[in-house]
Amino acid sequence: MSARKVAAVTPPVGITADDLPTWQTNGIVWAMAEAGGVVFAGGTFSSVRPPDAPAGTGEQQAVNFVALDAATGAPTSCKLSFTIGSGTATVRALAVSPDGKTLYAGGQFGAVNGVGMSNVAAIDIASCTPKPSFKVAASATVRALAATDDAVYMGGDFTSLEGQSRQYFGAVNTGGDLLPWKADADEPGRAVEVTPDGSKVLLGGDFFTVNGTNSHALAVANASTGALVKAYGGGFIPTSSVVKDITTDATGFYTGNEGTGGGVFDGRIAVNLSDLNQRWRDTCLGATQAVEVHESVLYSGSHAHDCSSMGEFPNQRRKHLLAESVDDPTLLGWFPDTNDGLGEQIGPRVMATASKGGTDYLWVGGEFTTVNGSGQQGLTRFAGAPDTGAPSVPLVNASSTEPGQVDVRWQSSLDLDDSKLTYRVYKNGSSTPVHTVGGSSLPWVRPQLTFTDTDVTPGSTYTYRITASDGTNTSAKSATQTVTVAASAEAYPARVKADGATLYWRYDEAGGQFAADDSGTNNSGVHRNAPSYRATPAAVPGGSTAVGYNGIDEYTYSDRKHSRPASYSIETWFKTTTTQGGKLVGFGNRTQEASSTYDKHLYMTNDGRIVFGVTSSFARTINTGAGLNDGRWHHVVATQGSSGMRLYVDGTLRASNLLVTSSANYDGYWHVGGDALNSSWPSTPTSDYFAGQIDETAIYPGVLSGSQISAHYNLRTRP
Repeated sequence: MSARKVAAVTPPVGITADDLPTWQTNGIVWAMAEAGGVVFAGGTFSSVRPPDAPAGTGEQQAVNFVALDAATGAPTSCKLSFTIGSGTATVRALAVSPDGKTLYAGGQFGAVNGVGMSNVAAIDIASCTPKPSFKVAASATVRALAATDDAVYMGGDFTSLEGQSRQYFGAVNTGGDLLPWKADADEPGRAVEVTPDGSKVLLGGDFFTVNGTNSHALAVANASTGALVKAYGGGFIPTSSVVKDITTDATGFYTGNEGTGGGVFDGRIAVNLSDLNQRWRDTCLGATQAVEVHESVLYSGSHAHDCSSMGEFPNQRRKHLLAESVDDPTLLGWFPDTNDGLGEQIGPRVMATASKGGTDYLWVGGEFTTVNGSGQQGLTRFAGAPDTGAPSVPLVNASSTEPGQVDVRWQSSLDLDDSKLTYRVYKNGSSTPVHTVGGSSLPWVRPQLTFTDTDVTPGSTYTYRITASDGTNTSAKSATQTVTVAASAEAYPARVKADGATLYWRYDEAGGQFAADDSGTNNSGVHRNAPSYRATPAAVPGGSTAVGYNGIDEYTYSDRKHSRPASYSIETWFKTTTTQGGKLVGFGNRTQEASSTYDKHLYMTNDGRIVFGVTSSFARTINTGAGLNDGRWHHVVATQGSSGMRLYVDGTLRASNLLVTSSANYDGYWHVGGDALNSSWPSTPTSDYFAGQIDETAIYPGVLSGSQISAHYNLRTRP
């Protein structure tokens, strides 16, 4: 498939994330195939309507089938109706013959355009009419089809074809005559694909045996006889998971998998055609329904919500469309999205590629009702070119705490098909940037970038704005940041940085999700649910402000994942009158929802005590006296290392346990303002979230000494 190359997307991605105007269905699309620049879509629906049209507007009848122009997204003149005498008719599988002349359809139906059929049919594409000579009686739903020049392979719920026993898989010739090919399974088939050389048939489904041999969910059969060529037993796919889709390219085949219950496998597997052994697998959770290869990239439809097991995003909002290299399961920077939609609320169900007029298209069908946040039901498509989506506008924070320099920090922008962007910093309204730098980002990792401007004069005021570009599209300029250069160094931040903080949030943001890091390590955070910005007076003198949390759902988490620190110090200032307690600072394994594993935290009890807790075999805590919810600023530091746990308040050691030197071992994220707590922690507060103000949060990769902590506290009165 040849196509115009996209200059703006990040290789190897060759499809943009910009959805194109496409006619919609009023139900679920289960199947797709393509021939000659026409995309055929089958499913469970009764009409189609124009792009952007709400349900019931401009609808045309389309009984479980529609043919659409790949380049325009509009219906063609080909009209087919798949019906049944009783029950609900549905089309579950479509496949085109290698010569592009015949469309094979499978599902649950009794007629096509009034011509009697039994769950499988052949359509002459040129005339858009069913072939009455192709009469194959399948005893139940046909869910998968693959065609060669000589045979049509099928899988599904049936246990007989043409009155003869065929357990969930079978084959007929192109005239509809039953073939002796047998690959009998013990449970339904859901996917069938023929290898590029035509010698093997790839089988996927619910089964545990094929032709009496143990092979769960996946098997490779001889294309002539059905005899097993490769069985996948021994837990290759867990018994709680099945194969929903299979696709191939010149070197491999790829499976989409769905599981239920605990210990499931929901991701994708790449298998070499040369030896039929695994090349790679990903272990994202969120059942995969569809896989499709385009130019060495495997695109998939799923509802992935947790890819932490493979070093990607932790459990969070579902992402329905993903891309990976056929050589590596690392997620690539392609993130258009749908919603869960109707039915089982899975989202995408099927994918197909098409080419017309020199442009490649990736089509997606399913049960979704939105695409990229806008209404669009059942069908959508994306093109190889052009890329029209600009990156998000950078969120910027600028400050000066030392004479002769301004630090301009920004959260890297998000572009749904460009993970590598170029940023330009503009000073004092100039049209020429004073700084240009590249950076990478993904939806769940938006690293901070920093430009330090030393071409400034103490006491003078400067303005800064930033743009992000993918090489073709450029964002609007960020909001203006106005900074007056410090005449002398601010004592408090200078001491925090000198003592080695590797995360230092000062909470000077005027709004948005970006929490800037002043430590020099670009260890920024993300504000969730819009806490109160620029609260004053702040905890320490100078130009900084504080952040206020509502005690319900507002918090801030670190954008960067961290390994368990062997020794560390947690420092923050807080002010509150709450009687519901809440977590001030903690370490947890999730970001956009409450963590399931968490410790190394400071929380307040309902009566105003501060508890420092870690998990070391079980919950270990030390705590202060009550009454710190008195509406005044307090300074708290917790340390742990080889000399145990210590807890300081307002510069004074308040509690210690010298025997507890370890904490729970997991990778995680720092949270401020709230995260999970449960009754295993002593004096669990009413709320997991803190209601009050927090300022000057810092994390150190070692244990601060008592004198260092006292020095920090004593700087509260020094400018």
